[in-house]
Amino acid sequence: MSDATTNPGSSPGAEELQWAKVRHDLRTPLNQIIGYGEMLEEDAQAAGQESAVSDLRKIQQAARRMLQLIQEHLGGAAPKPAGLPVATTVASRPVLHHAPPVVEDLTDNSGVSDDSSEVARNVGRVLVVDDNAPNRDVLSRRLERRGLTTRLAEDGYAALDCLAEEAFDLVLLDVMMPRKDGYETLLAMKQDESLRNIPVIMISALDEMDTVIRCIEAGAEDYLPKPFNPTLLRARINACLEKKALRDAERLHLAEIERTQQRLARELRDAEAYLRSLFPRPVQAPVAVDWFHQSCSELGGDALGYHWLDGEHFALYLLDVCGHGVGSSLLSAAAINVIRTGSLPGANLREPAEVLSALNRMFPMERQNGLYFTIWYGVWHAPSRTLKYGAAGHPPPLLVVPAGDDVRIEGLDSTGLMIGAFDDAEFDTVSCRIPDAAQLIIVTDGCFEIRRPDGSMMTADDLHRFVQSAWRSPALLEDWFHHCQEALGNSSLDDDFTMLRVQF
Repeated sequence: MSDATTNPGSSPGAEELQWAKVRHDLRTPLNQIIGYGEMLEEDAQAAGQESAVSDLRKIQQAARRMLQLIQEHLGGAAPKPAGLPVATTVASRPVLHHAPPVVEDLTDNSGVSDDSSEVARNVGRVLVVDDNAPNRDVLSRRLERRGLTTRLAEDGYAALDCLAEEAFDLVLLDVMMPRKDGYETLLAMKQDESLRNIPVIMISALDEMDTVIRCIEAGAEDYLPKPFNPTLLRARINACLEKKALRDAERLHLAEIERTQQRLARELRDAEAYLRSLFPRPVQAPVAVDWFHQSCSELGGDALGYHWLDGEHFALYLLDVCGHGVGSSLLSAAAINVIRTGSLPGANLREPAEVLSALNRMFPMERQNGLYFTIWYGVWHAPSRTLKYGAAGHPPPLLVVPAGDDVRIEGLDSTGLMIGAFDDAEFDTVSCRIPDAAQLIIVTDGCFEIRRPDGSMMTADDLHRFVQSAWRSPALLEDWFHHCQEALGNSSLDDDFTMLRVQF
């Protein structure tokens, strides 16, 4: 040391590092004397040996007085980081850049029984990292007296090996160590996805406060100055373990939520696949039928169907349940299955008004959790080319009739309230003859009640004009959907989009 203090070529930084090493080496055994003394004092108090308690306190006071003298006479003049005040708040506690008096007896003299609740509350695994074996021993003994399980590591490399082998709830990490110091070890932990959430408390001497600040900025949870105040040690470790427990519980809760969401997503996909399976495949003869369907969410409330009632009568139907989600899809599936299987007591499936009335009796809103649905139901009689149809609150389909190079489009209106709203609702059957080569386009209101980004709404007239110009397209339904997507821009559908086309 004398060479460093007298050599004019030595830099102030190098000289201060040498003095810091001297202070570190002098304080380390004193800190160990204080630590062992505090634990022996606890044992003596528990055994009722008051004379031993008094002697142990004197030893600790003498060691603390020596620490104060070392700081007073060998304290050095380590520069503070630029821009930092004398005391900087870290984790709501003051970080002091000058040593406080240490002559006061800081031992917890209330006995050992007061830690029983903390022992029960803070059963965890703590990794103690310090290059000095007696320091590791003192600290681990303290923690194990509090009911914690400890593992020891002599440097940063050994600490990272321990962390790779088993899980820990807390790491007590010394700042000054050979090979890999505390700051480097902390950075390695924070760069590792599996380790970054483990709380770290830095163990420091007062000379290392600049490094402690760097560690706090790098993600350390807190710091503990040497020698350890038992109450402060207990409080900061308890706080970190409680925060770790809360974080672990939060991660478990989030993982459970994610698993639940994944399960629900799978179930929704299965339900969507089931609803899709209820949609019949397109047919080509003796009438050509195709459809297009796009749900606005995982589960929608639209459903459609068509089937031959006998050799001459062909039934067509498209329904739209209010709302979206599981409830709407269940009602949609139930209603479509009832129609498809003909399970409508007292109804002639060839008479639309009777079918609608039977559905209204079978699915009242009060028994469907407040849900209702609209429906268009028609029956085509092939020999006479006559279409009988009825509607319950549903948009009128478009009948497209070619006339040379032109086309005539008319809506097939029918009165009737939605299914399930009123017990005494009445429904009509309307008949019309279908010309050769005509098309019937049946839609839900989600196919034209589309809100543009500027807030304006598309209407049935927009659909009418599009069909007028594109009725010859084999992909008319998909063309209209893509047209609507362009009108939506980056917005998504507010309602299910379902179209059914029949080419007679």
